[in-house]
Amino acid sequence: MTDLQSKWDAIYRDSAASPAPAEVLAQHRYLLPKQGKALELACGLGGNAILLAESGLDVDAWDISSVALQILQQQAAEKGLSIATRQCHISAETLVQQTYDVIVICRFLDRALCNAIMAALKPGGLLFYQTFTRNKLDQQGPSNPEYLLANNELLRLFSPLSIVFYQEYAKLGDVRFGNRNEACFIGQK
Repeated sequence: MTDLQSKWDAIYRDSAASPAPAEVLAQHRYLLPKQGKALELACGLGGNAILLAESGLDVDAWDISSVALQILQQQAAEKGLSIATRQCHISAETLVQQTYDVIVICRFLDRALCNAIMAALKPGGLLFYQTFTRNKLDQQGPSNPEYLLANNELLRLFSPLSIVFYQEYAKLGDVRFGNRNEACFIGQK
């Protein structure tokens, strides 16, 4: 067991939170295909995987934490859903080209994976991505800039995809409203 796996196992073991889908996916659920294969990458407790399975997709959910995946399997079983989980350290080699109609990533950032993520999408496939920005209002999320997006960075990282939706409010306007700490992106291959 790696230190990273131990860290995330401990976080999820002590978590009382119910998994919720990412805002970008929940608000744009109507864009999902009626059928196909989906992947939630770095799924944690699997809120997105559950939404994808409830939408009729065949779902893979990958994470480094075996504890999170056990919790996800239990919740999926309680809902009568089938989700294929995989405990792994996510790398470019784990992503097979042109396999998924939908990939969802929330609060996980490894810039070295961007090309492999796009390659894993089938033609016409959708990428839903939501993660923390450097220009955030509070201390929620990581503090290490390596795990935080620069302004409009998702647009640059996934520029080969056609932009379907992009949101990055930062400190613009009335900061009491809207998701101020994260960028949200939907792109199509």
